[in-house]
Formats: sequence, C-alpha cells, structure tokens
Amino acid sequence: MDSQVLVALGLSLLGGLSTSIGALFVVVNPTPNLKMLGLLQGFAAGLMLSISFLDLAHNAINSIGFLKGNLWFFAGVIFFAIIANFIPEPTLAPISDVKSKKKNGDEGGKDMMKKHRRQVLFSGIITTIGISLHNFPEGMAVFLGSIKGLRVGLNLALAIALHNIPEGVAVALPVYFATESKWQAFKLATLSGLAEPFGVIIVAYLFPSSLSPEILEGLLGSVGGVMAFLTLHEMLPLAFDYAGQKQAVKAVFFGMAFMSASLYFLEISLPEDLSL
Repeated sequence: MDSQVLVALGLSLLGGLSTSIGALFVVVNPTPNLKMLGLLQGFAAGLMLSISFLDLAHNAINSIGFLKGNLWFFAGVIFFAIIANFIPEPTLAPISDVKSKKKNGDEGGKDMMKKHRRQVLFSGIITTIGISLHNFPEGMAVFLGSIKGLRVGLNLALAIALHNIPEGVAVALPVYFATESKWQAFKLATLSGLAEPFGVIIVAYLFPSSLSPEILEGLLGSVGGVMAFLTLHEMLPLAFDYAGQKQAVKAVFFGMAFMSASLYFLEISLPEDLSL
C-alpha cells in the first residue's frame, strides 16, 4: 500500500470517525423520552431527505442527465420497496394507548413498549445503513483531494468531520433508546463512519479499472432513492407517532436546513475541479 493511499486512509478515518463524537453526545446523556425521541427522529429524517434529494439525486441528475438520473433514483425506490415487503415489522398502537395501559397497570403496556423499541431499533439500523452509504463517496472525495495535496485532503477531512457529527447522533440515538446499551449505540455510529476509509480503498484499487463514472453516479442516485424510501416509510411515521405531526414536520425541515448548510460548507471547502 503506497504512502498516498495511507495518507488518504488516515484522513478519511479522521473524518469518518467523527460520527463517534456524535454518538458520545447521545450516550453521555439519559435515554430520551418518547416525545424527544420523536423530535430527534424527525431531525434525522430531515438529514436523510436532504442527503437523498439535495445531494445524491441532485448530483446524479447533473452528472448523467435528468432522465437517467431519475431512472436510477426510482430504481432504488422500487428496489427497496420490494425488499421492504419481506422485512417483518411489529404493528404498533398509538402512544396514547401505551400510556393508558401503563396507567391502568396492564402488562400489555410493557409488551407494547417492547414493540415500540423494536420499531425504533429497526429505524436506527436503517439510519446506519443510509449514513454509511452516504459516507462511502465522501471517502472517495478525500482520496481524490489528498492526491492534489495534503493541505487539500486535510481541509476536506476536517470539513467532513464537522459534517458527520450530527450523523453520529442520528445513528446512535434510536439504537440507544431501543437497546438501552451505550456500547451498541456507540458501535453502530462508529461503524457508519468506517464507510469512508472503505471508500478510499475502493477508489484506490477498484474504481479506475472496473467502474465507469456514469455507473457510479447512477448507483449513488439509486442510494438516494433507497434512503428517501426508508425515511418516508420508516422514520417519518415514527416521528409523527411520538412527537405529533406539527412538531415532527418542524424537526424535519430543521434537519434538512442543517444538512443543506453542512453540505454547502463542505462543497466550498473543495477545489473547483473536485466535487462530492
């Protein structure tokens, strides 16, 4: 492994493992109540939607054209819509039913809460997968930036590190709530960041000879479709159920604005001839 790849790996680890910082913010605090969880799930859904529509799908359309970009995007949507039919999910009752059962001392309240925790855990796993897929091309960008020089690669890695902290929160929070395990929450958030050095390895050894830029952009557009479907199908209903529709929608748009600003500052840190 040559020195250029080692430098890129080190820089991508710096950027990717900042998801662990976001996880630390979660695990050092008490487990959130259901309403706070709903608001933070709405915020995480906003992050995911912004990444999906304003980053991955947007870049695919700009790179390979409107028609091809949309075809790849909706191929991702259809693909995971089919997969979702085979994923077992607990059927949840409204939160008010859980609270009323608890007040009445009914053991069914505990069972319902367990179902809610399973649903939240499923949402956390979805978020982990989505964030990991989003981090993968960021690792590629760090490698390409480090080729231009250490200063460019370092600046990009630091920008990505700041950008990844809220992503670590989005991954760790539902896992911590569902499992009540600080280690599991921290571990999954950290693993989602490790997709960045994996992106470095892929682009350094496989990308030049085996994958055309057009197919790569199309695949990333499909990732955007998968993330959009997962967010609308899994995360938003959870946020509405726990925080209420009005509050959850506000949290979603706040998350979208936050991620859009983060993507903007990340973009302006890149050289003019390099983009994510």
